[in-house]
Amino acid sequence: MTVAVWKSRLASVIALIQRYPGIVAAFGFISGLASFVLVDRQATLAPVIAGILLLSWVWLMFEGLATRVFARSFGRKIPEPLLRYVTQMIHQESLFFVLPFFFITTTWNSGQALFTGLLGLIALVSIVDPLYFKWLAPRRWLYIALHTLALFAAMLTALPIIFHLTTTQSYNLALGITVLLSFPSLLVTFPVQRWWRGLALIGVTLALGGAGFLLRSWVPPATLWLTEATVTTQVDGQNRTPGKTLTQVSASQLRQSGLYAYTAINAPRGLQERIYHVWRREGGDEERIALDIQGGRKAGYRAWTHKRNFPEQVVGNWQVRVITDNGQLIGVLRFEVTP
Repeated sequence: MTVAVWKSRLASVIALIQRYPGIVAAFGFISGLASFVLVDRQATLAPVIAGILLLSWVWLMFEGLATRVFARSFGRKIPEPLLRYVTQMIHQESLFFVLPFFFITTTWNSGQALFTGLLGLIALVSIVDPLYFKWLAPRRWLYIALHTLALFAAMLTALPIIFHLTTTQSYNLALGITVLLSFPSLLVTFPVQRWWRGLALIGVTLALGGAGFLLRSWVPPATLWLTEATVTTQVDGQNRTPGKTLTQVSASQLRQSGLYAYTAINAPRGLQERIYHVWRREGGDEERIALDIQGGRKAGYRAWTHKRNFPEQVVGNWQVRVITDNGQLIGVLRFEVTP
């Protein structure tokens, strides 16, 4: 096919999009919902979808350069509405791709509910054109915030699936890349006209990274979630199955046989991860026990801890917090010890 034919067909497509701009927005919304359904029903498709998303984010980062190359090669500019709709489509695909993961992995009675709720809110904004184009896009700082959060969430989900990185590695890498890529956007939005503004911009960027690191426990581990969790007095080690689930246990029973915290954790295939069961009484840490898990089993990797050494005072409300190596919360088991 000759270059002239390519130019003619491309011109026809651009003319069609200019005439019916809603086509691109509708495609972004439908493809985002398709990603949601595909990942929710067939997790093996997640690496393919995640790979497409990463490529689309590369386009987004080099959008300005790509448009200039396109203009020189084809002799005409890409229409501004088309660029806006492409960006909107990438936001929609990213957010509707990651939301199933975060909804599953969120511990809703913790600070993680704020992070996932915010993702849900900006996903809603991305599919409502009046909100996206008339309210969000003109507020450049808010637009960059949405862009940055969507990129961060997409990488948290995609990196463990594609590269089999641990949750800690994925979080640190996603945070570093997000902060690094946000700096040029901040530079364009807030031009550096004096030296002190440059220092302030660097300070804001570093503060963004610091806040992301300190608030990591508020971010759900996107690809790790509990498929089964129970507190019990016995575990069948041969069949790796727990006994009767307990919400209350007497102090005498506790001292006689101890207590098991049994968890089955779903993780991407090929992932090896160290997690911890943190036993706590009335908010204070009592014991922290490490477990190594492997991903790939549909029902989750089954592991448990057996606590026998309890303090003199055991009566009260207890928790077993299941956390990653960098402190992200996977889930909480609760039980009460009675006199």
